[in-house]
Amino acid sequence: MEPLRFLFLGYQMGLAKPGYLALCVVGGLVGTLALLSALRRRSRVSALLNERLVDKLAPGASRWRPAVQGGFYGMGLLLFGLALAQPQCGTKSELTKRRGIDVVVVLDASKSMLARDVQPSRLERARLELTTLLDELKGDRVGLVAFAGDAFIQSPLTSDYSAVKLFLRAVNPDQMPQGGSNIGDALILAMQVLENADRGAKERVVVLLSDGEDLVGQVDEAVAALKKASVQVLTVGVGSEQGEPIPVYNRRGEFVDYKKDSSGETVITRLDRAGLTSIAEATGGAFYYQPRGVAMAQVLERIEQMQKSELESRVTVRYDERFQMFALPGLVLLVLGMLLLPSARRRPS
Repeated sequence: MEPLRFLFLGYQMGLAKPGYLALCVVGGLVGTLALLSALRRRSRVSALLNERLVDKLAPGASRWRPAVQGGFYGMGLLLFGLALAQPQCGTKSELTKRRGIDVVVVLDASKSMLARDVQPSRLERARLELTTLLDELKGDRVGLVAFAGDAFIQSPLTSDYSAVKLFLRAVNPDQMPQGGSNIGDALILAMQVLENADRGAKERVVVLLSDGEDLVGQVDEAVAALKKASVQVLTVGVGSEQGEPIPVYNRRGEFVDYKKDSSGETVITRLDRAGLTSIAEATGGAFYYQPRGVAMAQVLERIEQMQKSELESRVTVRYDERFQMFALPGLVLLVLGMLLLPSARRRPS
């Protein structure tokens, strides 16, 4: 539920979590039921016994103690409901500065990424690891470029990691208009994303996730341009060097066969460790590889060591929390309710 904001006597007030006001209703019901129960009990006793006989027949019994106890519980719950709703009164303006680096993720979406030498597949594992990376980043701007035979900007640089995750889930090799693997064009496009960024960061990084098979494209030209622009490329190898056939699926996602070449032989895709290492080292970056997964933890560690720049500054309004003035009295009332007995037991004289 959205926060509730309103103006009262010239003060900005609000409830950060108004849904908890339902607990106030519960507290009111508890108090009301306790009072009605006490009144009903009193009327029944008065109808059966004379007032003077009550103390003799039921010594220590109280007709009002249960009502008071229920009232304590009801008011305590009501105040706790108000505290949990996070009442706010008054505001403060603060200058918030966000620091980080610019990161463009280049994801291989060619058919070879469907190989299953990394479970559940190269692409799915890379997608999972990238989601983990986005969950760990703090303040950095992230862009996404997907490529096969052509390269496309899936997401420009943004600090909205949820949006990047949506674009990431949409990457599908079956929807790429051209087959193949054009790493060179993808790297050039990633550099353009960084160059066109507003208030670009001092440190800029391209994270390339691929099996390294470059069937087309001018990788050397792209690497030279990145080096000249002082952009590091961190390459992450996905797949195995032993090789794996490329599965083919029908429209229903069912496995049909393995991909064949023009002579009818099964196509085997292998990790090109040397090619990915060459790209990384030429730009001052590094190559990362985990045989059974994706080495995203090491990439995150490298990113965290880089110099952060001020990417954005804005004035934010912060509301002053006032939940304490309701939580403490509510706790006191609940404790009093537990200490108060329904009847005062007396020894017979």
